[in-house]
Amino acid sequence: MDTIRWGIVGCGDVTEVKSGPAFRKAAGSALTAVMRRNGALAEDYAVRHGVGKWYDDAERLMYDPEVDAVYIATPPAFHKEYTLLAARAGKPVYVEKPMACTYAECLDMIEACERAGVPLFVAYYRRELPLFKAVKALLDDGAIGEARYVRTLLTQPRSIGLTKDGELPWRVQPQLAGGGLFADLASHTFDILDFLLGPIASAEGIAVNQAGLYPAEDTVAGSYRFESGVVGSGMWCFDAFESTDANELVGTEGKLVFPTFGNDLVIHKRGETPTRLEFERPQHVQQPFIQTMVDELRGGTPAVSTGRSAARTNRVMDALLKSYYEERTPGFE
Repeated sequence: MDTIRWGIVGCGDVTEVKSGPAFRKAAGSALTAVMRRNGALAEDYAVRHGVGKWYDDAERLMYDPEVDAVYIATPPAFHKEYTLLAARAGKPVYVEKPMACTYAECLDMIEACERAGVPLFVAYYRRELPLFKAVKALLDDGAIGEARYVRTLLTQPRSIGLTKDGELPWRVQPQLAGGGLFADLASHTFDILDFLLGPIASAEGIAVNQAGLYPAEDTVAGSYRFESGVVGSGMWCFDAFESTDANELVGTEGKLVFPTFGNDLVIHKRGETPTRLEFERPQHVQQPFIQTMVDELRGGTPAVSTGRSAARTNRVMDALLKSYYEERTPGFE
């Protein structure tokens, strides 16, 4: 196909700047339809973004002959349902992160898409951002020797305006988000670590709710071992006095320090002064990855975030959250 025509299911906040406009700006790509259960909001989005069609029914969008591929930008609780529907319609699928609420749901999504013969992509778009490509290149070039361990710290104060009109945001409602802010934010970190260091072979953790502000966990501690032999640990707290975002990747000859959500990298090498690098953030942060999906669908090189790679992140998060959600899929044998 000369142009991949996209339809969006769930045109909410994430699609306003991060992703939606990128479907029009990527080469060989177009945005032709959007859907939201509230038809008035779908129409408003379509008018503001210059989209020709809008729906309040996902199935009508999926079977629209002018939609070649579908982007699912709903809360995770609906990712499996809409992915299976898109697979039945024979449409390639791009799903927001985290891929689903549980690892078991991810496997169902992978099976459905493979059975239908359609690609399944997941919005771990940071793999295509300059910062993380630079970290990957430094590791591959042996800049810090052999990688030995990685340590993550992500903390935030309790959110201002956490409740709205007496209702909790969906991101802290486990039945919609598959967990709390940990699932929303740590998923990006685990995917980047998978990209940099390979799959995690085993993981365990402790998850608790210390502040009692909402049903989901608010503090998580975890430890894990990568198939490569690298070991890792992480702490996530969403009721802390300050915001911290740091990944420290230590090797035999140096270390790399970088955030999950920022744009800077500090390179430490034995016997040398640390070097700080700043990287530009794209206006539409998903656009570099969206371009790779479009290129693959037009016959080019495969994109770097698939259902199979993304499911590994859900598997790790299931293991770390197991102590809090006993009914979740078990982690690692």
